[in-house]
Amino acid sequence: MSAPQIAIDAMGGDFGPHCIVPACIASLAEFPSLHLTLVGQAPLIEKLISHHSGVDRARLRVEHASEVIGMDERPTHALRGKPDSSMRVMLELVRNGRASAAVSAGNTGALMALSLYVLKPLAGIDRPAMVTAVPTARGRCHVLDLGANVDCSAEQLCQFAVMGSVVAEAQGVVRPRIALLNVGTESIKGNQQVKLAASLLRQAEGLNYIGFVEGDGLYRGEADVVVCDGFVGNILLKSSEGLVSMIASRIEALFSESLVSRMAGAVAMPLLKRLKDELAPAQHNGASLLGLQGIVVKSHGGADAEAFQSAIRRAVIEVRENLPQRLHGRLEDLLL
Repeated sequence: MSAPQIAIDAMGGDFGPHCIVPACIASLAEFPSLHLTLVGQAPLIEKLISHHSGVDRARLRVEHASEVIGMDERPTHALRGKPDSSMRVMLELVRNGRASAAVSAGNTGALMALSLYVLKPLAGIDRPAMVTAVPTARGRCHVLDLGANVDCSAEQLCQFAVMGSVVAEAQGVVRPRIALLNVGTESIKGNQQVKLAASLLRQAEGLNYIGFVEGDGLYRGEADVVVCDGFVGNILLKSSEGLVSMIASRIEALFSESLVSRMAGAVAMPLLKRLKDELAPAQHNGASLLGLQGIVVKSHGGADAEAFQSAIRRAVIEVRENLPQRLHGRLEDLLL
């Protein structure tokens, strides 16, 4: 397999190239065959690269883009008013075959709009969906959509289910269990879209649909793929990240209250550190924008260098799995 070629929106996110350049250099060390193209304001990017010694410039190039899309900018303005933005140039590199994947921590709405315009959706897909794997009591569960589509039709939820199933299969899950996130497991629960989606999924051949799951069931590992609209999914993800951070800080505070608690903490700390590392949001950063004719990974806007490196890692995995081609084949079987 050829070396992964990944384009990076170096200007996106809350911290821009000051965070992204170190993450890219660390990724080159992690993956010796990886090639990266940093897209953005070339003078600034080159200056930041120069602060690092031993960088293999044969695997790290810079593509100039004169415009930057703000985190609060309207997607329509980003689409029509900034033809030379770092995000758009990054996506055009994928479209033109100069990169196999794109990674951005920038404006989610703008990334969605530009990805649809530049890369186009796969046949059978109305709108792409953001997916990531969250840790559960039994392993991991793929959850989608996580914010790309606030309002979804029943048909779109079914498309998300197909895409989530393909991703889980690519991770080695045999006949992934698919569930719809709902306020109860009974068939009478939920809004009209969820009920209609459930009816459609029960009729879909080739999918292992198991019914509704509640939020606690998701974390118990009752399903391998959980489907919801982007409004619900984004709240679920951000709440989970906040809960993990809060519990970690509370544990650290409790173990520092007294001499006895500090002694207990010294004994328990190796296990607690392992648990914290496993659940840390930075380790799971990087949501795939599924359903496009190309690989796009969305990093959290507030990601630090470690978290952004995780998003690059996600892109490398998807290039190796040839995910768009896998999706195309399954969509032909199930939706077309």
